[in-house]
Amino acid sequence: MADNTQTEKEFILANPEREISLLGAQDQFVSLLEEGLNVTVNPFGTTIKVAGEPIQVEKAITILQKMDKLVEEGIQINSADVVSAMKMADRGTLDYFLDLYTETLIKDAKGRPVRVKNYGQRQYINAIKHNDVTFGVGPAGTGKTYLAVVMAIAALKRGDVEKIILTRPAVEAGESLGFLPGDLKDKVDPYLRPIYDALYAILGAEHTNRLMERGVIEIAPLAYMRGRTLEGAFVILDEAQNTTNAQMKMFLTRLGFGSKMIVNGDVTQIDLPRNSKSGLVQATKILQDVKHIEFVEFTADDVVRHPVVAAIINAYEKLESN
Repeated sequence: MADNTQTEKEFILANPEREISLLGAQDQFVSLLEEGLNVTVNPFGTTIKVAGEPIQVEKAITILQKMDKLVEEGIQINSADVVSAMKMADRGTLDYFLDLYTETLIKDAKGRPVRVKNYGQRQYINAIKHNDVTFGVGPAGTGKTYLAVVMAIAALKRGDVEKIILTRPAVEAGESLGFLPGDLKDKVDPYLRPIYDALYAILGAEHTNRLMERGVIEIAPLAYMRGRTLEGAFVILDEAQNTTNAQMKMFLTRLGFGSKMIVNGDVTQIDLPRNSKSGLVQATKILQDVKHIEFVEFTADDVVRHPVVAAIINAYEKLESN
């Protein structure tokens, strides 16, 4: 039988000036906590009252304490941070929440620090640091592309690599890309939009375009990688689920000295013709035990978007597994 016991606890704000930072503009974080934890949150001046089932109230109070600590340290909280805290509370890993904020990966184009948002992203960043080839496998919205670009730009700024190469198979248009009007850039751009978005967010559009003109950043469809050895480069393959086995082998064997590769994809979103097998699926099976290669699996719990997005992914996965 369900326990219907309700309890109410108070969280006292040490500094009233931190209220907006802690609860969000128009109390937006309050709504997230209420929906995510099934509690009622009522702010009264410096007192925040939380009511609901005892275990959920306890989680909410602990989250408020952790978030208040971040605000005290001058860290600006956003909705994704609140969602991450709730997920970590559900997993019993909330003790590690503050650890996510100890390292700034890079500053974005607006000067804001970029940090990992959850434990899954932290594993991914550690894998990239310590391996030549890292596979990030999981649903959209987990930050795979964005963080790969962040790590590439950080490596470029440190002088660890001389160039960044970003690629993905243009499967929707066919690898020939012959049916679309315009020059190569025009043809490829729609498929590379997420990569451009990440570059613009971190470097700004102007700086990105300058580096592209100088050839320091290269964005090309996967077919253009053939026959090249990529020395001193940070290479990112996005949408890798849409590579064939031959394309995946071709790509991975381009790795040159002083280079790093990241291969990202979502095996539930394969757009290949029916008779083609996904190179990402095969690579996941045959490369698991190869040294200097690491696989990081993301789940719906790692989605850094509105909580409803994770719920939608879970609902579809449930349907597909039946």
